[in-house]
Amino acid sequence: QVQLVESGGGLVQAGGSLRLSCAASGRSFSGTPMGWFRQAPGNERECLLTITWSGRSTYYTDSVKGRFTISRDNAKNTVYLQMNSLKSEDTGVYYCVAGTISSTTADYWGQGTQVTVSS
Repeated sequence: QVQLVESGGGLVQAGGSLRLSCAASGRSFSGTPMGWFRQAPGNERECLLTITWSGRSTYYTDSVKGRFTISRDNAKNTVYLQMNSLKSEDTGVYYCVAGTISSTTADYWGQGTQVTVSS
């Protein structure tokens, strides 16, 4: 079965950094995008970043541009999210996604990992 497992979430002070990882299994997702969604408290889930299989094309939503970086290691079937200069409004559940990704959904979802940014 297809499985995406996020790790690296936790509690961090505003201005700090976290690195999230997402390990995929069940399929390689070769040739398909991967990315990260976030659902903040009281808000609808939103697509934050995506990356193509080659890594040559990336998408960043305005709220994370310049602070978050997405990358992937295809040999490990893993995608990463480096989060710097974290803000309180970055608090939420972060979901790893894969497959066909739109602004609101994706083919495959991880269970999510909680990120809490305290001020």
